[in-house]
Amino acid sequence: MGGQVPKQFLSLGGQPLILHSLRVLQASSVIHEIILAVPQNEMDYCLKEIVAQHHFTKVTKVVPGGAERQDSVRHALEAVHEDVDVVLVHDAVRPFLTERMIEEVVLKARMKGAAIIALPMKDTVKQVGADLVIERTVDRQSLWLAQTPQAFRREWLLAAHRKAHGEGVRATDDAYLMEWCGYPVSVVEGSGENIKVTRPEDMGIGEAILAARSKKQIG
Repeated sequence: MGGQVPKQFLSLGGQPLILHSLRVLQASSVIHEIILAVPQNEMDYCLKEIVAQHHFTKVTKVVPGGAERQDSVRHALEAVHEDVDVVLVHDAVRPFLTERMIEEVVLKARMKGAAIIALPMKDTVKQVGADLVIERTVDRQSLWLAQTPQAFRREWLLAAHRKAHGEGVRATDDAYLMEWCGYPVSVVEGSGENIKVTRPEDMGIGEAILAARSKKQIG
């Protein structure tokens, strides 16, 4: 968000963003191992101040991330043991995933091979030209907003990433690579709280969600 601190280490509720996701992943009964991909110069910090200090026992490896998200996922995938059937990919800047999301998307991936958390589009969608003039209104009935976590058969996703890397294909999420390779991807409905923190105003929204959850727990 314009600063020198990687987004996953920005403070939300007084703690690094990545902590919120890791707590949920650590607690989930369907997650057996966690591999983190982080910037090379942040690996020691992540190991000592995040993993060791907060006793994330399921974190087995911390690997160097890549120039882009896709590279980081590929690096982590290469570190997954070949005996693993299904892998879950999650963006650390989505701190509000839930155990329900994890369980449902993993179950769907075990059944179908590939699944993502997503939300049906509610806003009116406009297609806008280069001159910033509306060209048409898009039918939103079949449109969904992709989120993470996303779950896939390991061998499918690894093959898709290797193929994309070899051919120079870039994608903003892993589901696209699966679609590009011809694999069907199922959808599991998520939550509006599962926001992605990418802009300064998202931090304020995140703090409000944390406060609401805390109030609900106390009540």
